[in-house]
Amino acid sequence: MSAAQPNRLPRLERYLSAPRHNPTALHLILAAQLRRLRLAAGLSPIAAGDALQCSDSKISRLERGEVQLKERDVAVLLRLYGVGAEDAAEFLALVRRSNQSGWWHQFDDVLPKWFDKFIGLQEAASVIRTYEVLLVPGLLQTPQYARAVAAADRRPTEEQAVAARRAELRLARQELLEYPDPPKLWVVLEEGVLHRQVADRQVMREQLQYLARAALRPHIQVQIIPFTAPQCITSGFPITHLRFDPPELPEIVYLEHVRDAVYLDKADETEQYRSILDGLLNAAECPDSSLQRIQDAADRYC
Repeated sequence: MSAAQPNRLPRLERYLSAPRHNPTALHLILAAQLRRLRLAAGLSPIAAGDALQCSDSKISRLERGEVQLKERDVAVLLRLYGVGAEDAAEFLALVRRSNQSGWWHQFDDVLPKWFDKFIGLQEAASVIRTYEVLLVPGLLQTPQYARAVAAADRRPTEEQAVAARRAELRLARQELLEYPDPPKLWVVLEEGVLHRQVADRQVMREQLQYLARAALRPHIQVQIIPFTAPQCITSGFPITHLRFDPPELPEIVYLEHVRDAVYLDKADETEQYRSILDGLLNAAECPDSSLQRIQDAADRYC
């Protein structure tokens, strides 16, 4: 009888090739891989918990990416799951990388904890679908528009420097659209976004002109829901839906509120919001008509 084959890992190098280090996505991928390895080894969460002297519920949280991956614990699990020495060494090296800070942590002074995860997920997404009610989305804002939005959102006790840092973070996020293999960005805007004057007329004109140019890029699609559109199936708040190429990552729906956010990853939840976004797409004008509407709005600020 031949010796049992070790539990093999898929090649993970492609997860390290992003232009900027993204520990959020890497952490979730590794957590999902631990679940796959456990199932392949035919072991229950209870057996894995016994090896780590912890509860099976902790193993479940670990496999969902809800707790930090500790190198020592992961090494124990990899041995339990029959992973060979070479693959285990590669996996542990990735665990160390997943515990490093992402590029956005240089903005920790102005970065809300609930927004941290979103930046990492957005960086890793292959498709970003977003619906906005009041503002041009952050990924498509000009510097002047971003500063005006940040200043308007500034709390009374905050200094202008804080608002400037927030605007700087917003613009730094836009670099993902310049990656060699950028995500597909699909944006649906209520027509009111084009007419809501959040800055002076010149800033608004330049913002809408920039939005029109962005809509011509092959990986960006912008569509406008006109005032005359029938009532849509939405609650009137922004929605962002993220889809990923690695099958290890579930789809994510991000709902941002005033001072916090909600992340949804259960299939029934994401399906509901995907259906809402599909309805919004049907209510929106086609890309060409939407582009003309954006250009007309820009001209009115001349």
